[in-house]
Amino acid sequence: MTTLQPPAAAGPRPAPPPARRDRRSWKGWGFIGPFAAVFALVFLAPIAYSVYLSLFRDQLIGGTTFVGLENYQQALKDELFWASLSRVALFLVIQVPIMLGIALLVALALDSGRLYGRSFFRITIFLPYAVPAVVATLMWGFMYGTKYGLVGDFNSAFGWSLPDPLSADLVLASIGNIVTWEFVGYNMLIFYSALRVVPHSLYEAAEIDGASQWRVITAIKLPAIRGALVIATIFSIIGSFQLFNEPSILRPLARNAITTDYTPNFYTYSLSFSGQQHNYSATVAIIMGLITMVVAYVVQLRGMRKGA
Repeated sequence: MTTLQPPAAAGPRPAPPPARRDRRSWKGWGFIGPFAAVFALVFLAPIAYSVYLSLFRDQLIGGTTFVGLENYQQALKDELFWASLSRVALFLVIQVPIMLGIALLVALALDSGRLYGRSFFRITIFLPYAVPAVVATLMWGFMYGTKYGLVGDFNSAFGWSLPDPLSADLVLASIGNIVTWEFVGYNMLIFYSALRVVPHSLYEAAEIDGASQWRVITAIKLPAIRGALVIATIFSIIGSFQLFNEPSILRPLARNAITTDYTPNFYTYSLSFSGQQHNYSATVAIIMGLITMVVAYVVQLRGMRKGA
């Protein structure tokens, strides 16, 4: 006789799959919304407006008319623009390596631990960066003076005939000296901060292997701070192409050497505020922005490439 077994008790039912949400969650936009609004207002909108201005021209007859790319064609044939661009390119090629080289040497000296009074030297070298660019330029402009400045005092006191730092031949080097004095401390701090996070185990391994200090620098320290070197180089390139404060402030002291088209930014400023050529000024600014972006991007690719 077969005994019927009662059916097994049913277990708990599995939970139904969650309903698919058809709506996207906009909570993330609530966090980045304020930044996006400010970014669009102070960055994207001016660029868009500059591009818009560069496509028009204000003429005596007919008023503002659409000219397309004619302003860009004019800028590419403008000898004053190319002269100012070549001037800042020369400034970049000479001044930036000198400034970054000094900053790197100072950072390596501070990181070595063999420098007496390291904290004093660190704050002293960084201090010029805290001086506003206008104040620094006026201070150096006074020292460059051959009549009432420090150079003139030396000539009078010792019977010297030091060359005029604000002459046409030396004014670019004088500006480079001011910029170097201002930003060596800033770049030093970038390099020094990167050196402080290098693992000490690498130094211990190098010491066990009997590596010299020069070998430690070339094989450990410099490769470890490559990213900082690239960042500092890019910042310096952008700053060189944007050179404006120093020549504009020194111009009253060296009118024969510094013209209103001395740098591209100075040229753009003069076109807009002195010549009332707002459309052409926007065109030059757009071209300079593109050149700066391309050069900085190439440097970034070259610097961060493995094995570079």
